[in-house]
Amino acid sequence: MRIAVLTSGGDAPGMNAAIRAVVRYAGYRDIEVFGVERGYIGLVNDDMKMMSKRSVSGIVQRGGTMLMTARCPEFVDYEVRRRAAENLANRDISGLVVIGGDGSFRGMNALYKDFGIKTIGIPGTIDNDLAYTDYTLGFDTAVNTVVNNVNNLRDTMSSHERVVVVEVMGRSAGDIALYAGIDSGAEIILVPERPANFDEVAKVLDRGKRNGKTSAIIMLAEGAGPVDNVITELKSRLPELHFRSCVLGHIQRGGAPSGADRMLAARFGARAVELLESGVGGRVVGIKNNEIIDMAVDEALAMPHVFNDNLYNLAKILSL
Repeated sequence: MRIAVLTSGGDAPGMNAAIRAVVRYAGYRDIEVFGVERGYIGLVNDDMKMMSKRSVSGIVQRGGTMLMTARCPEFVDYEVRRRAAENLANRDISGLVVIGGDGSFRGMNALYKDFGIKTIGIPGTIDNDLAYTDYTLGFDTAVNTVVNNVNNLRDTMSSHERVVVVEVMGRSAGDIALYAGIDSGAEIILVPERPANFDEVAKVLDRGKRNGKTSAIIMLAEGAGPVDNVITELKSRLPELHFRSCVLGHIQRGGAPSGADRMLAARFGARAVELLESGVGGRVVGIKNNEIIDMAVDEALAMPHVFNDNLYNLAKILSL
């Protein structure tokens, strides 16, 4: 049996660990694995290489993806997908593991429905915006990266008695901001799921100042609005405070994956291989209540993202 593995969309810490798990677990099951370079672009251009246990040595601790990644908007075209399917067939590859987010899953689902290629998705995105799974690969590392940087910011903001608005990634999901905000003791957390009330935010900052707080951290999810707008709104209400901004950007995508993400990668990769070996496709793997699960792609993508209000309310209480 032959299968292939690719990484698609934005990179996430733990992708290399997942590639390693797929290759080594498949080798244990006497399944050959081809690595596809640059995601769906590589699939269309037939940029594949045979992988071995040795080819994935020394990558479990590395961020990014050894197979590289790219976006391929032209993959929505049927003829482009047909070319990719033919390339897999010409190499006698019967299954494909796709490590990526919702867009990557839609691409692999089209391959499955149009050409019957057995596909299994591993949720690799720092945004944690796939509702069917408790956690996505790379999320834990991204949160830890934010926390480590905010620790440094806290020192200098305290020294200069300033308020810093830290913008973090997440697209339309506020999970990175929420988790990192609680972990770093942020005074304010702004997320797209709960529109900001700047009068209330100003009251919290003013109350802290009157209680002796000389600095503060505001954790801002990118989907909640531009950092400059937040500062403009707050300056108009609290002109006596000194505000600064820090956009962490792509630093959140890099770095060595955390132990939690390496464990997820190992478990996700093994289940993906097992599913392909059993002859099923059009499914994604995930984790619920610390158990590895799998479900149909359509069902998984149809589930709406649910924001954790309990954690959000806890963050407000702890910041008082």
